[in-house]
Order: sequence, then structure tokens, then C-alpha cells
Amino acid sequence: MNVNYIKHLEAFFSKISLDDRLSTVHLGLYYSLFHQWNLAKFQNPISICRSELMKTSKVGSANTYTRCLRELNDWGYFEYKPSHNPSRGSLVNMYRFDTTTDNSCDNSNDRTPVIAMRPSINSINKKKQLNITNIDEVDSKIDQQPKEKGKIFIPPSLREAILFFKEKNKTDLEAEKFFNYFESNGWLVGGKSKMKNWQAAARNWILNSEKFQNQTKQLKPGNLNVNQNKDYSVPL
Repeated sequence: MNVNYIKHLEAFFSKISLDDRLSTVHLGLYYSLFHQWNLAKFQNPISICRSELMKTSKVGSANTYTRCLRELNDWGYFEYKPSHNPSRGSLVNMYRFDTTTDNSCDNSNDRTPVIAMRPSINSINKKKQLNITNIDEVDSKIDQQPKEKGKIFIPPSLREAILFFKEKNKTDLEAEKFFNYFESNGWLVGGKSKMKNWQAAARNWILNSEKFQNQTKQLKPGNLNVNQNKDYSVPL
């Protein structure tokens, strides 16, 4: 049986997003059953083992397991056929969601091998972002998307630099000095390395300018520790 893996999951995701009755237990059971259905080449029905399903779906209670199976059956996710014979396992007919009919139970005996390609999570997420309805367009659309690389540095405009300096209570003149300096050297740090973050460079510029201003104040004649009444007629 040819089941479109991606279309089925996309339809299933749409269905569960609108169903507030579902819990994580329901979803765990469904995914475990879907995995078994995939291994069976999407042939119906599939025989299920309670202990195995409880293990893979992380359900700790047999009562919870049985209740959720019956609820998923009643809510139209699959057809559950419990077995009352201990020597025979219960059966499940999985409904196909990749077709126009939502609750279609396919009991086909077609044993033609089917290659079920498991889509990557990234491909599914990108398909959602691109809002693609035709599944055949997924790969080509994703390939056309620019590949993510390292962040590209974009130097600021003079206006952006002035606004940043104003936020730091600094003058427009100081912002222009910063901008003109790095604009003239190609926005290189230390004259060698390409700048990665101009805001960080601006903060360092402000710190260095404050240190320079403090040093300048200390060198003013009024701040020097000198003897104002020195007799310069006395030889050294």
C-alpha cells in the first residue's frame, strides 16, 4: 500500500492540534502504533502486543493503556479490535490521513513493498514555515533557502551610532569620533580583526574615553601637588 509518510503526518498534526481531548499518553500510543504500521509496510491490520506498546509509549498502567486505545478508536484515529483470546493479540486498523477521506480504514491485501522514507524534523518544520501545500515542492523549496552561516557584520549608520551614544548619555561629537574612526579603518578591531559587534566596540570606546578624561583632569596644573610658594632663586 502506498502511504505518503509526510502527508499522513501533516494531516495528523493538523488533526491533533484541534483536538483538546488528547493527552501525551494518547500521542505516545499513536506514535508507537504508527511505528509498527511503518515496519509492516503500512499493511492493515497490525497485531499489537500490550507489553511492547506500553514499553515504547511509556505507559505504566494497563488500565490507562486500554482506556486510551478505546478513546483513540472512538475519536477516529484508528480501529481497535481487542482480542479476548490470550493466545492471539489484539488487532488495529490504522486510518490513512494522507487521503481526502479522514477515517478510511484500508484492509488491502496488496503486499507490494513500500519504501517509507522517514522525513527529518527540520524538513517538516521548514515546510510549515514555507506554507507549502504540494508535497513535491518541499525539497526544491528548501534547497532554495539560503544556508545559515556565521552572522554577517553590518556596520551602523552615523545616526544609529549617535542614538546609541545618546542612550549612554554621551554627546553627538563622541559618537561621530567613534563612527569616523572605525569607518576610516574598515571597521577593524585593533586594525586587524573584523568587528563582530559594533555596540560592544562602542561601549569599550566610551570606557576608554572616560578613562582618558579622568587622566587629563589629574594632569591639570590646579590638580598637581606642587609648592606654590617655591623660591626659584634657590639653586637646585
